[in-house]
Amino acid sequence: MKLSTVPLSAPAVPDDAPRLARARAETRQDHAFHGILFGAAISVLLVLGAAAGSMLWGGRLAFHTFGWKFLISRDWDAVNRQFGAFVPIYGTLVTSVIAMLVAVPVSFGIALFLTEIAPRWLRGPVGAAIELLAGIPSIIYGMWGLFSFVPFMATYVLPWINSHLGGIPGIGMLFRGPPLGIGMLTAGIVLGVMVVPFISSVMRDVFLAVPHALKESAYALGSTTWEVVWKVVLPYTRSAVVGGIFLGLGRALGETMAVTFVLGNEHALHLSLLMPGNSIAATLANEFTEADSDIYLSSLIALGFLLFVVTFIVLAIARFMLYRLARREGR
Repeated sequence: MKLSTVPLSAPAVPDDAPRLARARAETRQDHAFHGILFGAAISVLLVLGAAAGSMLWGGRLAFHTFGWKFLISRDWDAVNRQFGAFVPIYGTLVTSVIAMLVAVPVSFGIALFLTEIAPRWLRGPVGAAIELLAGIPSIIYGMWGLFSFVPFMATYVLPWINSHLGGIPGIGMLFRGPPLGIGMLTAGIVLGVMVVPFISSVMRDVFLAVPHALKESAYALGSTTWEVVWKVVLPYTRSAVVGGIFLGLGRALGETMAVTFVLGNEHALHLSLLMPGNSIAATLANEFTEADSDIYLSSLIALGFLLFVVTFIVLAIARFMLYRLARREGR
C-alpha cells in the first residue's frame, strides 16, 4: 500500500511590522522625554543667567560711576548721590553667620531628638509642628520680632550681655552698646529661628535614612546614643547634613521682611552686634520706591546683583565641600 506524502507547510513567519512600529514609537517617545528634560534643565540656566544679566545691566551706571569703591565704600547719601555697598554686605554676612550659629545646634538637637530619643507617639506631632513653622510667612516672624522679641531683648538680654561680655578684652567690642533691642544680634537670632525648620527637616530625613542595622550594631557593642550619632549617623549622612546647612544659609542671606523689622536699617558700620545695621535685602525693601535718580536706582539694582553673587559664592562653596566629602568617602 502506497502512502501518500503530504508536504509539510513552512513555519509561519511572524509579522514584524507591528513590533517595529511599536519600537519606533517608543524611541520617539524616549527622545521627546529626554528633550523635555534637557529643555527644563537648560531653561533653569537661562533664567538664572537672564536674572543675573538684567541686574548687572541695571547696575552698570553705579559700577561705572563708583568703580571698585562701590564695594568698599561706607557712604549711602541719597542727597549727594554717593553710594557704597560695604555696610549692607557686612550686615548681610554678619546676620547670616549669627543665624547659623543659632540654627545649626538647635536643628541638630531637634533632628536627634526626633530620630533617636523621642517616643513614637511624640515624633509625629513635633515633626508636623516643625514643618508648619517653615510655612509661616516671613513678615509674621518680623512682626513677632518687633513687637515681642525686641522688648524682651532690650529688657533682659542685652543689658546682661553688655555688663557681662562687654568688658572682655578683644571680643568685648562686639557686645558693647545701648540696649536698643533692635540690631544685628536680634536680627540674626530671628533669622536663626526662621531657618531652623528647613535645616532640622533635612537633618531629620537624612538621619532616618541611616540603615537600622548600622545603629543596632553600634548599640549592641555598647555604644551610647551620642556615640552612635557621632560615629555612625553623622559620618553616614555628612554630605546631606552639610547640604541642608547651606540651604538654610542661602535662605538667611536673602531674607527681607523679617530682617527689615528688627535690624534697625541704619547705614552705619558698627562692630558691636547690639547696634543697628543694614542688609542688602532690607535696603532694597526700604528704599526701592524712594529712588528719585538714575544713580540711586542703579545703586539699588547693583546691590541686588551683589546679593546674587554672594549667594552664588556660598552655594558654590557648599558644592565644593560636598564634592570633597564625596571624594573622601570614595564616591
